[in-house]
Amino acid sequence: MEKADPAQFHQLYGVKRPRITYFKRDFIDYVLMTLITASIIWLTYGAGSWVTSLGLALCALMIPSFLVRHGVELRTPEILKRPQDLLYMLVYKLRNMKPVTQLALAILLLENLFIYLTPNLPHHVELTGKIAIYLFYIHFIGITVYRTVILFDHLRKKELVREVLLQTNWKKWLEKRPNVTLHILHAYATGVLTHIVFLAPWYLVITHAKFSVLALPVTLATNIFVQYKFTKIMNVWFYRDHWTSHNAELEFLYIHGTHHDAIPSGLIGVAGNGYMEGFLRFVFFWPTHLFNPILAAVLLTALLKSDIDSHQYIPGIFPSMSKAFHEVSQHSTHHYGFLEPYGFATKLNQPDLSEAGQEIAKKFKRALPVEVYDSVAVDEQLNGFKWSNSAHRRFMELVSRYQKH
Repeated sequence: MEKADPAQFHQLYGVKRPRITYFKRDFIDYVLMTLITASIIWLTYGAGSWVTSLGLALCALMIPSFLVRHGVELRTPEILKRPQDLLYMLVYKLRNMKPVTQLALAILLLENLFIYLTPNLPHHVELTGKIAIYLFYIHFIGITVYRTVILFDHLRKKELVREVLLQTNWKKWLEKRPNVTLHILHAYATGVLTHIVFLAPWYLVITHAKFSVLALPVTLATNIFVQYKFTKIMNVWFYRDHWTSHNAELEFLYIHGTHHDAIPSGLIGVAGNGYMEGFLRFVFFWPTHLFNPILAAVLLTALLKSDIDSHQYIPGIFPSMSKAFHEVSQHSTHHYGFLEPYGFATKLNQPDLSEAGQEIAKKFKRALPVEVYDSVAVDEQLNGFKWSNSAHRRFMELVSRYQKH
Protein backbone atom coordinates (compact mmCIF):
# COMPACT_ATOMS: atom_id res chain seq x y z
CA MET A 1 0.00 0.00 0.00
CA GLU A 2 1.13 3.56 -0.73
CA LYS A 3 2.15 5.67 2.25
CA ALA A 4 -0.71 7.92 3.37
CA ASP A 5 -0.08 11.68 3.51
CA PRO A 6 -1.47 13.47 6.62
CA ALA A 7 -1.63 16.76 4.71
CA GLN A 8 -4.19 15.17 2.39
CA PHE A 9 -6.18 13.11 4.88
CA HIS A 10 -6.26 15.67 7.72
CA GLN A 11 -6.93 18.84 5.73
CA LEU A 12 -9.54 21.20 7.17
CA TYR A 13 -10.63 24.63 5.93
CA GLY A 14 -12.64 25.49 9.01
CA VAL A 15 -12.02 25.16 12.74
CA LYS A 16 -10.94 21.77 14.04
CA ARG A 17 -13.21 20.72 16.90
CA PRO A 18 -13.03 16.96 17.54
CA ARG A 19 -16.38 15.51 18.63
CA ILE A 20 -17.56 12.04 19.59
CA THR A 21 -20.79 12.76 21.49
CA TYR A 22 -23.72 15.17 21.65
CA PHE A 23 -24.31 17.67 24.47
CA LYS A 24 -27.43 19.53 25.55
CA ARG A 25 -26.12 22.66 23.81
CA ASP A 26 -26.54 20.81 20.49
CA PHE A 27 -30.33 20.59 20.82
CA ILE A 28 -31.27 23.17 18.16
CA ASP A 29 -28.78 21.72 15.67
CA TYR A 30 -30.17 18.25 16.41
CA VAL A 31 -33.73 19.42 15.74
CA LEU A 32 -32.69 21.05 12.46
CA MET A 33 -30.80 17.92 11.44
CA THR A 34 -33.85 15.77 12.21
CA LEU A 35 -36.11 18.05 10.16
CA ILE A 36 -33.73 17.79 7.20
CA THR A 37 -33.75 14.02 7.61
CA ALA A 38 -37.56 14.01 7.60
CA SER A 39 -37.55 16.13 4.44
CA ILE A 40 -35.28 13.67 2.64
CA ILE A 41 -37.61 10.81 3.58
CA TRP A 42 -40.73 12.72 2.46
CA LEU A 43 -39.24 13.80 -0.87
CA THR A 44 -37.82 10.35 -1.62
CA TYR A 45 -40.61 7.96 -0.72
CA GLY A 46 -43.65 10.22 -1.12
CA ALA A 47 -46.47 11.22 1.19
CA GLY A 48 -48.46 8.01 0.75
CA SER A 49 -45.69 5.50 1.48
CA TRP A 50 -45.68 3.46 4.68
CA VAL A 51 -41.89 3.88 4.69
CA THR A 52 -42.44 7.65 4.88
CA SER A 53 -44.90 7.24 7.75
CA LEU A 54 -42.46 5.03 9.64
CA GLY A 55 -39.54 7.37 8.99
CA LEU A 56 -41.41 10.49 10.05
CA ALA A 57 -42.69 8.79 13.20
CA LEU A 58 -39.13 7.84 14.13
CA CYS A 59 -37.93 11.41 13.46
CA ALA A 60 -40.67 12.71 15.75
CA LEU A 61 -39.59 10.30 18.50
CA MET A 62 -35.94 11.26 18.27
CA ILE A 63 -36.42 14.85 19.44
CA PRO A 64 -37.99 14.01 22.84
CA SER A 65 -35.46 11.19 23.12
CA PHE A 66 -32.66 13.77 22.86
CA LEU A 67 -34.36 15.87 25.55
CA VAL A 68 -34.61 12.93 27.94
CA ARG A 69 -31.10 11.62 27.31
CA HIS A 70 -29.16 14.90 27.08
CA GLY A 71 -31.35 17.74 28.29
CA VAL A 72 -31.71 21.04 26.47
CA GLU A 73 -29.81 24.31 26.24
CA LEU A 74 -31.19 26.90 23.83
CA ARG A 75 -28.45 28.70 21.96
CA THR A 76 -27.65 29.84 18.44
CA PRO A 77 -27.11 26.71 16.33
CA GLU A 78 -23.65 26.06 14.92
CA ILE A 79 -25.04 26.00 11.39
CA LEU A 80 -25.91 29.71 11.76
CA LYS A 81 -22.68 30.59 13.54
CA ARG A 82 -20.52 29.06 10.80
CA PRO A 83 -22.60 28.68 7.61
CA GLN A 84 -19.37 28.57 5.59
CA ASP A 85 -18.77 25.11 7.05
CA LEU A 86 -21.58 23.84 4.81
CA LEU A 87 -19.51 24.83 1.80
CA TYR A 88 -16.42 23.23 3.33
CA MET A 89 -18.41 20.05 3.91
CA LEU A 90 -19.36 19.94 0.23
CA VAL A 91 -15.74 20.51 -0.78
CA TYR A 92 -14.58 17.65 1.46
CA LYS A 93 -17.09 15.29 -0.15
CA LEU A 94 -16.28 16.34 -3.70
CA ARG A 95 -12.52 16.11 -3.21
CA ASN A 96 -12.87 12.67 -1.68
CA MET A 97 -14.84 11.27 -4.62
CA LYS A 98 -13.28 8.37 -6.49
CA PRO A 99 -13.57 7.37 -10.17
CA VAL A 100 -15.45 4.16 -9.31
CA THR A 101 -18.60 6.19 -8.60
CA GLN A 102 -18.50 7.93 -11.97
CA LEU A 103 -17.80 4.59 -13.67
CA ALA A 104 -20.84 2.98 -12.02
CA LEU A 105 -22.98 5.97 -13.05
CA ALA A 106 -21.67 5.79 -16.62
CA ILE A 107 -22.62 2.10 -16.85
CA LEU A 108 -26.15 2.85 -15.65
CA LEU A 109 -26.53 5.77 -18.09
CA LEU A 110 -25.25 3.65 -20.99
CA GLU A 111 -27.78 0.94 -20.17
CA ASN A 112 -30.59 3.50 -20.18
CA LEU A 113 -29.31 4.95 -23.46
CA PHE A 114 -29.30 1.43 -24.94
CA ILE A 115 -32.93 0.97 -23.85
CA TYR A 116 -33.90 4.36 -25.28
CA LEU A 117 -32.25 3.73 -28.67
CA THR A 118 -33.67 0.22 -29.08
CA PRO A 119 -37.34 0.45 -28.03
CA ASN A 120 -38.34 -2.54 -30.17
CA LEU A 121 -36.06 -4.99 -28.37
CA PRO A 122 -37.50 -7.12 -25.53
CA HIS A 123 -35.89 -5.27 -22.62
CA HIS A 124 -38.80 -6.09 -20.25
CA VAL A 125 -38.25 -2.88 -18.30
CA GLU A 126 -41.63 -3.18 -16.57
CA LEU A 127 -40.69 -6.61 -15.24
CA THR A 128 -37.23 -5.51 -14.08
CA GLY A 129 -38.76 -2.44 -12.45
CA LYS A 130 -41.18 -4.59 -10.46
CA ILE A 131 -38.40 -6.98 -9.46
CA ALA A 132 -36.30 -4.02 -8.28
CA ILE A 133 -39.11 -2.72 -6.06
CA TYR A 134 -39.77 -6.19 -4.64
CA LEU A 135 -36.06 -6.60 -3.88
CA PHE A 136 -36.01 -3.20 -2.16
CA TYR A 137 -38.82 -4.13 0.22
CA ILE A 138 -37.53 -7.67 0.78
CA HIS A 139 -34.17 -6.18 1.77
CA PHE A 140 -35.62 -3.52 4.08
CA ILE A 141 -38.15 -5.80 5.76
CA GLY A 142 -35.65 -8.66 6.08
CA ILE A 143 -33.00 -6.51 7.74
CA THR A 144 -35.61 -4.87 9.99
CA VAL A 145 -36.87 -8.28 11.12
CA TYR A 146 -33.28 -9.28 11.90
CA ARG A 147 -32.75 -6.03 13.81
CA THR A 148 -35.98 -6.68 15.74
CA VAL A 149 -34.80 -10.15 16.78
CA ILE A 150 -31.67 -8.47 18.13
CA LEU A 151 -33.84 -5.93 19.95
CA PHE A 152 -35.74 -8.70 21.74
CA ASP A 153 -32.49 -10.31 22.91
CA HIS A 154 -31.28 -6.96 24.26
CA LEU A 155 -34.55 -6.43 26.12
CA ARG A 156 -34.55 -9.99 27.43
CA LYS A 157 -31.00 -9.53 28.73
CA LYS A 158 -31.20 -5.85 29.60
CA GLU A 159 -29.54 -6.36 32.99
CA LEU A 160 -26.57 -7.92 31.22
CA VAL A 161 -26.50 -4.95 28.84
CA ARG A 162 -26.40 -2.64 31.86
CA GLU A 163 -23.73 -4.72 33.61
CA VAL A 164 -21.42 -4.64 30.60
CA LEU A 165 -21.89 -0.96 29.81
CA LEU A 166 -21.27 0.06 33.43
CA GLN A 167 -17.73 -1.25 32.96
CA THR A 168 -17.11 1.09 30.01
CA ASN A 169 -17.20 4.81 29.23
CA TRP A 170 -21.00 4.45 29.04
CA LYS A 171 -21.09 4.30 32.84
CA LYS A 172 -21.55 8.08 33.14
CA TRP A 173 -24.52 8.01 30.74
CA LEU A 174 -26.20 5.15 32.57
CA GLU A 175 -25.68 6.87 35.90
CA LYS A 176 -27.25 10.00 34.43
CA ARG A 177 -30.09 8.12 32.68
CA PRO A 178 -30.29 4.66 34.32
CA ASN A 179 -33.25 3.39 32.26
CA VAL A 180 -31.38 0.90 30.07
CA THR A 181 -34.59 0.02 28.20
CA LEU A 182 -34.66 3.60 26.90
CA HIS A 183 -31.09 3.28 25.61
CA ILE A 184 -31.91 -0.03 23.91
CA LEU A 185 -35.07 1.28 22.23
CA HIS A 186 -33.23 4.44 21.16
CA ALA A 187 -30.50 2.32 19.54
CA TYR A 188 -33.13 0.26 17.68
CA ALA A 189 -34.94 3.37 16.43
CA THR A 190 -31.59 4.86 15.37
CA GLY A 191 -30.83 1.78 13.29
CA VAL A 192 -34.21 1.65 11.55
CA LEU A 193 -34.31 5.39 10.82
CA THR A 194 -30.75 5.40 9.51
CA HIS A 195 -31.58 2.42 7.29
CA ILE A 196 -34.55 4.26 5.75
CA VAL A 197 -32.43 7.28 4.82
CA PHE A 198 -29.51 5.08 3.75
CA LEU A 199 -31.73 3.36 1.16
CA ALA A 200 -33.17 6.60 -0.27
CA PRO A 201 -30.64 6.92 -3.15
CA TRP A 202 -31.20 3.28 -4.14
CA TYR A 203 -34.97 3.84 -4.12
CA LEU A 204 -34.58 6.90 -6.34
CA VAL A 205 -32.45 4.92 -8.80
CA ILE A 206 -34.79 1.94 -9.10
CA THR A 207 -37.87 4.17 -9.46
CA HIS A 208 -36.36 6.49 -12.09
CA ALA A 209 -33.83 4.41 -14.04
CA LYS A 210 -34.61 1.48 -16.34
CA PHE A 211 -32.99 -1.94 -16.45
CA SER A 212 -32.81 -4.32 -19.41
CA VAL A 213 -32.78 -8.12 -19.23
CA LEU A 214 -30.76 -8.07 -22.46
CA ALA A 215 -28.02 -5.99 -20.84
CA LEU A 216 -28.00 -8.05 -17.65
CA PRO A 217 -24.86 -10.16 -18.38
CA VAL A 218 -22.82 -7.09 -19.31
CA THR A 219 -24.06 -4.91 -16.45
CA LEU A 220 -23.47 -7.65 -13.88
CA ALA A 221 -19.92 -8.23 -15.14
CA THR A 222 -19.05 -4.53 -15.17
CA ASN A 223 -20.75 -3.94 -11.80
CA ILE A 224 -18.71 -6.74 -10.23
CA PHE A 225 -15.54 -5.18 -11.66
CA VAL A 226 -16.51 -1.80 -10.17
CA GLN A 227 -17.25 -3.46 -6.82
CA TYR A 228 -13.79 -5.05 -6.82
CA LYS A 229 -12.12 -1.69 -7.50
CA PHE A 230 -14.33 -0.06 -4.88
CA THR A 231 -13.30 -2.61 -2.24
CA LYS A 232 -9.61 -1.90 -2.79
CA ILE A 233 -9.94 1.86 -2.19
CA MET A 234 -12.78 1.79 0.32
CA ASN A 235 -10.67 2.07 3.48
CA VAL A 236 -8.66 5.14 2.40
CA TRP A 237 -11.86 6.84 1.28
CA PHE A 238 -13.58 5.89 4.54
CA TYR A 239 -10.68 7.16 6.66
CA ARG A 240 -10.87 10.65 5.13
CA ASP A 241 -14.67 10.83 5.23
CA HIS A 242 -14.80 9.49 8.77
CA TRP A 243 -12.02 11.81 9.96
CA THR A 244 -13.84 14.94 8.77
CA SER A 245 -17.05 13.61 10.36
CA HIS A 246 -15.37 13.74 13.77
CA ASN A 247 -13.11 16.77 13.39
CA ALA A 248 -15.32 19.20 11.47
CA GLU A 249 -17.95 19.95 14.11
CA LEU A 250 -20.82 20.67 11.74
CA GLU A 251 -20.29 17.30 10.04
CA PHE A 252 -20.51 15.55 13.37
CA LEU A 253 -23.65 17.42 14.42
CA TYR A 254 -25.54 16.94 11.15
CA ILE A 255 -24.03 13.90 9.46
CA HIS A 256 -22.31 11.39 11.74
CA GLY A 257 -23.17 12.15 15.35
CA THR A 258 -26.28 9.97 15.62
CA HIS A 259 -24.13 6.89 14.99
CA HIS A 260 -22.32 7.59 18.29
CA ASP A 261 -25.36 8.83 20.18
CA ALA A 262 -26.59 5.26 20.74
CA ILE A 263 -25.14 2.39 22.75
CA PRO A 264 -22.44 0.36 20.92
CA SER A 265 -24.79 -2.36 19.75
CA GLY A 266 -25.60 -4.15 16.52
CA LEU A 267 -28.97 -2.41 16.75
CA ILE A 268 -27.42 0.74 15.24
CA GLY A 269 -25.55 -0.96 12.39
CA VAL A 270 -26.13 0.63 8.96
CA ALA A 271 -22.69 0.57 7.32
CA GLY A 272 -21.28 2.89 9.99
CA ASN A 273 -23.62 5.76 9.12
CA GLY A 274 -25.56 8.46 10.90
CA TYR A 275 -29.04 9.46 9.71
CA MET A 276 -28.06 11.52 6.66
CA GLU A 277 -24.58 10.11 6.27
CA GLY A 278 -25.55 7.05 4.27
CA PHE A 279 -27.54 9.21 1.86
CA LEU A 280 -24.55 11.49 1.26
CA ARG A 281 -22.09 8.62 1.01
CA PHE A 282 -24.22 7.00 -1.68
CA VAL A 283 -24.42 10.29 -3.58
CA PHE A 284 -20.70 11.07 -3.39
CA PHE A 285 -18.96 7.72 -3.30
CA TRP A 286 -20.70 4.41 -2.69
CA PRO A 287 -21.49 2.90 -6.15
CA THR A 288 -23.69 -0.03 -5.07
CA HIS A 289 -27.04 1.71 -5.52
CA LEU A 290 -26.14 2.29 -9.18
CA PHE A 291 -25.71 -1.41 -9.87
CA ASN A 292 -28.25 -3.77 -11.37
CA PRO A 293 -30.94 -4.19 -8.66
CA ILE A 294 -30.30 -7.92 -8.27
CA LEU A 295 -26.62 -7.42 -7.46
CA ALA A 296 -27.35 -4.28 -5.43
CA ALA A 297 -29.86 -6.15 -3.26
CA VAL A 298 -27.41 -8.98 -2.59
CA LEU A 299 -24.51 -6.65 -1.77
CA LEU A 300 -26.54 -4.27 0.39
CA THR A 301 -28.13 -7.10 2.35
CA ALA A 302 -24.74 -8.71 2.96
CA LEU A 303 -23.27 -5.32 3.92
CA LEU A 304 -26.03 -4.47 6.40
CA LYS A 305 -26.06 -7.94 7.97
CA SER A 306 -22.27 -7.84 8.36
CA ASP A 307 -22.29 -4.30 9.76
CA ILE A 308 -24.98 -5.12 12.31
CA ASP A 309 -23.04 -8.16 13.48
CA SER A 310 -19.69 -6.39 13.61
CA HIS A 311 -21.13 -3.45 15.60
CA GLN A 312 -22.25 -5.74 18.42
CA TYR A 313 -19.82 -4.54 21.09
CA ILE A 314 -21.87 -5.71 24.07
CA PRO A 315 -20.60 -9.28 24.54
CA GLY A 316 -23.06 -11.97 25.50
CA ILE A 317 -25.89 -10.41 23.49
CA PHE A 318 -27.03 -11.67 20.08
CA PRO A 319 -25.41 -11.48 17.56
CA SER A 320 -22.11 -12.02 19.37
CA MET A 321 -18.99 -11.94 17.23
CA SER A 322 -16.29 -14.42 18.21
CA LYS A 323 -13.32 -13.49 20.35
CA ALA A 324 -11.16 -14.42 17.36
CA PHE A 325 -12.91 -11.77 15.26
CA HIS A 326 -12.21 -9.09 17.87
CA GLU A 327 -8.55 -10.14 17.89
CA VAL A 328 -8.21 -8.92 14.30
CA SER A 329 -10.75 -6.07 14.29
CA GLN A 330 -10.69 -3.01 16.53
CA HIS A 331 -13.54 -0.71 15.53
CA SER A 332 -14.83 -1.40 19.05
CA THR A 333 -12.19 1.00 20.43
CA HIS A 334 -13.72 3.82 18.41
CA HIS A 335 -17.20 3.09 19.80
CA TYR A 336 -15.99 3.09 23.38
CA GLY A 337 -15.02 6.74 23.51
CA PHE A 338 -11.86 7.08 21.39
CA LEU A 339 -11.51 8.98 18.12
CA GLU A 340 -8.94 6.61 16.65
CA PRO A 341 -9.00 4.37 14.71
CA TYR A 342 -10.79 6.18 11.88
CA GLY A 343 -10.40 3.42 9.28
CA PHE A 344 -11.83 -0.10 9.25
CA ALA A 345 -9.17 -1.12 11.78
CA THR A 346 -8.48 -4.70 10.76
CA LYS A 347 -5.07 -6.30 11.25
CA LEU A 348 -4.66 -9.90 10.17
CA ASN A 349 -0.86 -9.97 10.09
CA GLN A 350 -0.20 -10.45 13.79
CA PRO A 351 2.42 -12.88 15.12
CA ASP A 352 0.64 -13.66 18.40
CA LEU A 353 -2.88 -14.52 17.22
CA SER A 354 -4.68 -17.40 18.88
CA GLU A 355 -5.34 -20.53 16.84
CA ALA A 356 -8.91 -19.35 16.20
CA GLY A 357 -7.59 -15.91 15.28
CA GLN A 358 -5.21 -17.44 12.77
CA GLU A 359 -8.08 -19.36 11.17
CA ILE A 360 -10.24 -16.28 10.77
CA ALA A 361 -7.24 -14.36 9.41
CA LYS A 362 -6.70 -17.04 6.75
CA LYS A 363 -10.38 -16.89 5.81
CA PHE A 364 -10.38 -13.10 5.43
CA LYS A 365 -7.11 -13.07 3.51
CA ARG A 366 -8.60 -15.39 0.91
CA ALA A 367 -11.66 -13.17 0.47
CA LEU A 368 -10.31 -9.63 0.86
CA PRO A 369 -7.53 -7.49 -0.67
CA VAL A 370 -4.66 -6.37 1.55
CA GLU A 371 -6.09 -2.82 1.56
CA VAL A 372 -8.96 -4.18 3.65
CA TYR A 373 -7.44 -6.94 5.75
CA ASP A 374 -4.53 -4.72 6.84
CA SER A 375 -6.59 -1.53 6.89
CA VAL A 376 -5.23 -0.37 10.26
CA ALA A 377 -1.96 0.49 8.49
CA VAL A 378 -3.55 3.77 7.35
CA ASP A 379 -4.30 4.75 10.96
CA GLU A 380 -0.82 3.71 12.03
CA GLN A 381 0.71 5.97 9.38
CA LEU A 382 -1.58 8.97 9.80
CA ASN A 383 -2.26 9.25 13.53
CA GLY A 384 0.21 6.86 15.17
CA PHE A 385 -2.48 4.43 16.28
CA LYS A 386 -1.11 1.52 18.32
CA TRP A 387 -2.84 -1.82 17.91
CA SER A 388 -1.81 -2.87 21.41
CA ASN A 389 -3.65 -0.40 23.64
CA SER A 390 -5.43 -0.38 26.98
CA ALA A 391 -8.90 0.25 25.53
CA HIS A 392 -8.74 -2.84 23.33
CA ARG A 393 -7.34 -4.94 26.16
CA ARG A 394 -10.23 -3.90 28.43
CA PHE A 395 -12.74 -4.74 25.71
CA MET A 396 -11.15 -8.15 25.14
CA GLU A 397 -11.42 -8.81 28.88
CA LEU A 398 -15.16 -8.14 28.65
CA VAL A 399 -15.46 -10.49 25.69
CA SER A 400 -13.60 -13.22 27.58
CA ARG A 401 -15.77 -12.68 30.66
CA TYR A 402 -19.16 -12.76 28.94
CA GLN A 403 -18.61 -15.06 25.95
CA LYS A 404 -17.47 -18.66 25.72
CA HIS A 405 -15.99 -18.31 22.26
